[in-house]
Amino acid sequence: MIDRIFRQRGIRVIAPERPGLGLSTVQPNRRIMDWPTDVQALAHHLRLSRFANMGGSGGGPYALACAQVLPQDMMSTVGVLAGAGTWRAGAHHMPWIYRALMLAAEHWPAGLRGLLTFVVWMLRTGLNTQLATRRVNDYLAKDQDQHDESVEERRAQLLRISFEPFAQGAGPAAYEAKLLSQDWGIEFGDITYNNLHISHAEKYWNSPLPMTEYYVKLLSNNPFSKVFEGDTHFTIHKHLDEILSELIPQSS
Repeated sequence: MIDRIFRQRGIRVIAPERPGLGLSTVQPNRRIMDWPTDVQALAHHLRLSRFANMGGSGGGPYALACAQVLPQDMMSTVGVLAGAGTWRAGAHHMPWIYRALMLAAEHWPAGLRGLLTFVVWMLRTGLNTQLATRRVNDYLAKDQDQHDESVEERRAQLLRISFEPFAQGAGPAAYEAKLLSQDWGIEFGDITYNNLHISHAEKYWNSPLPMTEYYVKLLSNNPFSKVFEGDTHFTIHKHLDEILSELIPQSS
């Protein structure tokens, strides 16, 4: 569905992987604030003088870093889609399991790597059973009329996307958890970029709404901000067409 929406709108999507995730080279001791330099280098390599920038989920803080650092005339718009919230708002907003993972990422990274390795193995094994295959197929079949690929092809694609972040093991993902739960290095009040769009889900359990509202209030340019009531991290994609209509109007 997501690919279809972008194609219908004639939007070219370039999705660089964060260092260490997928096939991207590990960058020791990297910071979220290092990301804009990578984006700028990629844009120059692709000869893109101007582009829209969107970060979803854990990529949200990276989009905000670009909004703070990159030249304003380089980006036509910056969007944050169900982005991670800042822990400056207070760890008490997060479910206890995420607070425990945050502590592990900071004080026992080897333990977190081991846990993630086990979880990934368990999911891979479980999702390859006949029962899981049948249930995933049944779920995908509900909107099969909107897709050209077969259910089997879509299931294989879904599994590949789901496990791609762990292509180089669990270490990079554990380090990413540390980056997202620490101070991002972003000074929200210093972001002067004037075409920032923030979309969030009301029932985003992974990153509760107050943690996003916290930094939105600190932004100086009154960004466009919308909360999709009743939606979660896993359902907000249903509104992608509406979000893109605000972020990248078809007349632009």
